[in-house]
Amino acid sequence: MVFRYIVLILVVILFALNMGGGNFGVSFAAAYGGKALSRKKGHILFAVFVFLGAVFLGRPVAHTLGTRIIPPGLFNFDTLLIILISATISLLLANLLHVPQSTSFVTVGAILGVGLYFREVYLGTFLYLVPFWILLPVMAYILTYLLGRLVYPPRRKNFWIYEKLVNHRERLKAFVIMASCYNAFSVGTNNVANAVGPLEGAGLLNGIVGFLLIAPIFGLGGLVFHGPLKTVSERIVPLGLLTATIICLVCGTLMIVASIFGVPQSFVMIKLSSVFAISGLKNGHKLTFANPVTKKTYLTWIVMPVVAVITSFLLTGARYALFK
Repeated sequence: MVFRYIVLILVVILFALNMGGGNFGVSFAAAYGGKALSRKKGHILFAVFVFLGAVFLGRPVAHTLGTRIIPPGLFNFDTLLIILISATISLLLANLLHVPQSTSFVTVGAILGVGLYFREVYLGTFLYLVPFWILLPVMAYILTYLLGRLVYPPRRKNFWIYEKLVNHRERLKAFVIMASCYNAFSVGTNNVANAVGPLEGAGLLNGIVGFLLIAPIFGLGGLVFHGPLKTVSERIVPLGLLTATIICLVCGTLMIVASIFGVPQSFVMIKLSSVFAISGLKNGHKLTFANPVTKKTYLTWIVMPVVAVITSFLLTGARYALFK
């Protein structure tokens, strides 16, 4: 029994680190790509603000994951371990490919796999969640594109903005850093619950205790997996300080809205939708969506949650076939 719990603890740690790695990249890509701060300082700020977001606003999403996707009675030690292993495998593959992945989608997929095996899934919850999953990334793209058009490309009507930037560049850097911290806070309100929700559903951890224990591990993930940061900040489109600020404010706000409504939302999808909007402004939509990194990102978003569902389903079947 002790060995089983040691394995569970190790899987939870690996899962949280993988989540933190992908989310650090998208939270601080703007500040890092805009040369506003170093990666080391970004790690520290990310860990602090993820923790604050999780503790203060993480409960609604944890409740959704632990009680509203499948019946809480299906959560036990074995299914919990299967869910965490399935989600971790998907995230690990994405991090090794240096593509930021949706921690929320792979977690929901892993839980769904267990529910499909037992044929017990709350379909009404998905009817509630899916519109958010579609609408929020689209809103991120549209809002970022419209706000970006106010400043790009440079022209007579907006040239005064660039004059202000030259005169107050250091202040803008500080604002970008604050906006990135706002992003990290918004990640904490939503994505830490991916680990806490199933643990709470299985009755192993009280919600607030889970956030206090797991949020710091999540925050350290960027130290282990930093490849996605380079993917977002350099290989899709270079980010200036002004465009970086727009992205941070749009994405952080949409993410907090999702958290308030208890929606496990993909911050990666929201953030990259905003980055694609800026790339569309600077490079054109055709070139943006023809970018090999963009194509790999979309493919990974589709494939990895499916991998989580299939892995979870098969592991659940194997577990209950071998140990009836």
